[in-house]
Amino acid sequence: MTELLEMALDVVRKLPPEKQDQAARAILDVANGAEEVPYVLSDEENAAIDFALAQVERGEFATEEEVEAIFAKYRK
Repeated sequence: MTELLEMALDVVRKLPPEKQDQAARAILDVANGAEEVPYVLSDEENAAIDFALAQVERGEFATEEEVEAIFAKYRK
C-alpha cells in the first residue's frame, strides 16, 4: 500500500459511516476499472431540479430582459 493511500484511509476512517461508504464505493470503482463514476445527486440537487421542472411545466421562463441583465452582470 502506498503512503498516499494510507494517508487517505486514515482520513476516511474519521468520517461518518455514510461518507466512509461513499469513499469505499469510489475506491472500488477505480480498482474495478470503472471508466466513469456516476455522479449521485444530493437531496438538495434533486429538489432544485424538481423545482425547475415544475417551473417549466407551468411555462415560467425568464424574459429576454432578465437573461440579458444576468449576462451583463458577469460580462467583462
